[in-house]
Amino acid sequence: MGNREKLLEAARECLFAKGYERTTVRDLASAAGVSMAAIGYHFGSKEALLNQALFEALDSGERAFGPSSGPADLGALWRRLIEAFATNKTFWIANLETVLRAQRDPELRAQLAAGLGQGRAGMAREVTGTPEDELSEETVRTLGSVQLALVSGLMMQHLTDPGSAPTADEVLAGLRALAAHVPEGE
Repeated sequence: MGNREKLLEAARECLFAKGYERTTVRDLASAAGVSMAAIGYHFGSKEALLNQALFEALDSGERAFGPSSGPADLGALWRRLIEAFATNKTFWIANLETVLRAQRDPELRAQLAAGLGQGRAGMAREVTGTPEDELSEETVRTLGSVQLALVSGLMMQHLTDPGSAPTADEVLAGLRALAAHVPEGE
């Protein structure tokens, strides 16, 4: 494994252990077993390294979200997500910190926008079991977008007030209740 790969692995570990804001250049270099200058050489900055590691962790999914339970088992999916919010709290806080930083960084905002597209497709895949490259754009824009919005809102509730945030069963009951109020044809 080269220094670049060592740094990415170290950054992923630091995101899960310390989060974004509390991870220092020294933490990253020490965890990777490389010089601090290697970060600048390979990534340009600590932030660029952490951003790439965050995006890769979200893209691979399993560590961030837990292992997939298969298609269309929404109860299992929501239980897995809620468990991931509790188990990987510093990682999910790092995710929110990145969203806030992106409001002042157009390049990071563009990276996040691309990641949201992948996230919508990933959420649609999780629900339907259909490979991402076989999903229709409509399914990604509708089902994937709504699922991603629910994940984001539930994540914020569980990070802020886990004691009163909804359980997976309550999320499912809420979805059923919400669906009962959607008029036909809209």
